[in-house]
Formats: sequence, C-alpha cells, structure tokens
Amino acid sequence: MGKIIALANQKGGVGKTTTTINLAASLAALEKTVLVVDADPQANASSGLGVDIRKVNKTIYECLIGETPAKEAIVKTEIERLDVLPSHINLVGAELEILNVENREKLLSAVLQPLKDDYDFILVDCSPSLGLITVNALTAADSIIIPVQCEYFALEGISKLLNTIRIIKSKLNPNLEIEGFLLTMYDARLRLANQIYEEVKNHFQELVFTTVIQRNVKLSESQSFAQPVLVYDATSRGSINHMQLAKELIEKNS
Repeated sequence: MGKIIALANQKGGVGKTTTTINLAASLAALEKTVLVVDADPQANASSGLGVDIRKVNKTIYECLIGETPAKEAIVKTEIERLDVLPSHINLVGAELEILNVENREKLLSAVLQPLKDDYDFILVDCSPSLGLITVNALTAADSIIIPVQCEYFALEGISKLLNTIRIIKSKLNPNLEIEGFLLTMYDARLRLANQIYEEVKNHFQELVFTTVIQRNVKLSESQSFAQPVLVYDATSRGSINHMQLAKELIEKNS
C-alpha cells in the first residue's frame, strides 16, 4: 500500500512545487510508482510535469465535489511510472462549495484512499495557505514534508504550521507524522544559509533531511520547459540533490 505525503508550508516561495515535481520524477526513476496530486489552484505542479491544463476536463476539483472518480481524472506523464491528478483555477471556488458539506475536511482522503494500492508514493502539492484544501491534504496524508527556505524569514510561520499539524492530529488525523524538514535554496557560500541550516538542525534534529536542495539555475530553467530537472539536465546539481532526497525517502520508508 502506498504512502500519501503532503508537501506543505503556508509561506510561499519555499520550493514546495519544485520539490514535489522533482522528487516525484526521481522516485519514478528509482522504479517507484508515483502519483502527484496537485492541490494548488495555480496548477504549477501539473504544468511543470508537462500537463496542458487548458486541455484537461477532469481535475481534482471535479473529484472533490463528487463529479468524477479520481481514477478517471489521472493523467499519465511522459515519465514512466509517474502520473498526475491535475489541478485547475476552479479549485479556488471549491473551498466555498464544500464549506457546508458533511465531513468536509475528509473529502480528499475519500478521493485518494482507493488509489493507495496503485502507487508506492502519492505526493500532494499544497497551496501556500492553511485553507480548507490544505487541511484536506493534511487529513488525507500519512506524513508531511516541510520545505524550509534558507533565508532570513525561513522559520517564521513554521510554528503556525506545526500548530495546525497538532490540531489536525488531535481532531482529524491522529496518524499524521512529520516526514521531515527539507532545506531548500541552500547556498553554502552564504553565512546566513549555514546559520539557518544549523538552527533548523538544532531545533528539529533527526526530523531534518540530510539532503539539502541547493540553489541551481537548471532547476528554474527546467520549469519553463515544463520538465523535471532530471529530464532537462540529469547531471545538474538540482537533479543530483533530488535524486539523493528520493533515495533518502525510500530508505526511511523501507
């Protein structure tokens, strides 16, 4: 049975979507079956994996409001063993539409449970907010990866996210675990980046991934070509970092 991992941090620009896309591609390259669930209305994870969202009729939105079973909305990518449950800007309205639905926090869980036997890993890319869709993602997930940007305000907001996780554990999903804190946009030349790494490491200890994602131009470039960096430039630092992360994740869960 597969593991559902949410990638979440309500702070924007920390590398959630970049990590989701590239971790998924690396896991698939390591012969794991992977589904990326795009739970962000901006749909960047979908387009970053080559899905033309203008041509997709069935998305996570239709699944959440009960119009479509998830299996009918899944799109295959060009990468073997890697599929996407795409998003759409309509997802913005879904929060309002499901507001009065019974068990509204558990809708995504109901959508994803039937898929757990089909995949080794289901990665949920969350939007940079702690709204109802993100609460759904954390309620559906077995664990959470928290990307932390190696910049001055990196730790700001983590306490808010940890508080949300505590609430969800106590009320909705007692089995939710922190898979790990992942340091992103790391530049070893900057003293600040090293200070933040040490601070996070001291604070969260073994919950911090050994792998760090370094700043890498190829990572940004690959997104404009709608490809994971592994496809765009397999020898780049960004590709190597994500492959290390995938191996670390597999080892953690073996």
